[in-house]
Amino acid sequence: MRTLLFGCGLSLALLTVGAAWSADTKVAPKAVVAPKAVPPSHQREAAPKAAVSRQAVPPALTDAQLESAIRAKFAKSKINADKFQVRVQGGVATIEGRTDVIQHKGTATRMAKSAGAVSVNNHVQASDAAKEKAASNLATGRRRAQIKRGDARSSTAPPRQGRE
Repeated sequence: MRTLLFGCGLSLALLTVGAAWSADTKVAPKAVVAPKAVPPSHQREAAPKAAVSRQAVPPALTDAQLESAIRAKFAKSKINADKFQVRVQGGVATIEGRTDVIQHKGTATRMAKSAGAVSVNNHVQASDAAKEKAASNLATGRRRAQIKRGDARSSTAPPRQGRE
């Protein structure tokens, strides 16, 4: 009966083994010493326990409700002018249309997901003018936000002098 258990019950297992061994050998078990009490002035207050809510999870939006929520988000934003078509089936939103601003495609996806869509199929196409504008922006180099403090802002501007 000398089995050792590891984990939470290690002290209990050792106490049991000690009691069984002492019963076999006719030796009195040792007294168990309780931990010292800490004065109340040195004790830390217990953190408040979070209340576990047993409320039911609200049901997901129906496809019609989700579609109207996405359209409402589009109406409140700048991408409303693009007049995207939105369809929702099984919680999956499909967005179609054309835009003159490439960033509106990603914005439409984020808005649909934030409205509650499970996933988004984005079939928005950027116009040729938008693609040319993005290409010209890339050709000009880094944007102002991407320029480090010591770098010149353009090839014609002289570099800034540091403090001495």
